[in-house]
Amino acid sequence: MISAQKPAQKPAQKSSPIDRSCIQPQDPPSGPIVVLYCDGACETNKGLGGWAYVLQYGEHRYKASGNTRETTNNRMELTALLEGLRSLKRPCGVRVVTDSQYLCKAFVERWILNWQANGWKTASKSQVKNQDLWENLIEQAKIHTLEFVWVKGHAGHDFNDEVDNMAVLERKKLR
Repeated sequence: MISAQKPAQKPAQKSSPIDRSCIQPQDPPSGPIVVLYCDGACETNKGLGGWAYVLQYGEHRYKASGNTRETTNNRMELTALLEGLRSLKRPCGVRVVTDSQYLCKAFVERWILNWQANGWKTASKSQVKNQDLWENLIEQAKIHTLEFVWVKGHAGHDFNDEVDNMAVLERKKLR
């Protein structure tokens, strides 16, 4: 489901630090930044998951969500970001606002580059989970200039709460 409407809420919390991704496009896009709020939800014992994102560019907002079976919460978090980036019509600067430390740290603390260099193995030599999604996200990071803002989940951040609610609703559709 995709819809457009005027923003009714405040942008990301000003107190959150902004960190650049370790992967950048060769020719960084210029112009204003698009803000992408994304979240995933999963009922882990049943593997029912939902994902959602809201894109904001100036006064314009677009949102989308979806669901899948036999999944994990981390997979839904990654899918929300990937689907949001794929929906962009041209290369953009993108401020990703998420409550997923896993997602932020992978890009900001260079985990993703280390995984790649180590043949998709973690520091403990186990296989990196969700390699397919990470590889697709790397391709998107080569197109869009990404920066990340981590926000605490379920802490009253309007847009984060909105995408969380959207992802949970998608998950519940699978029951």
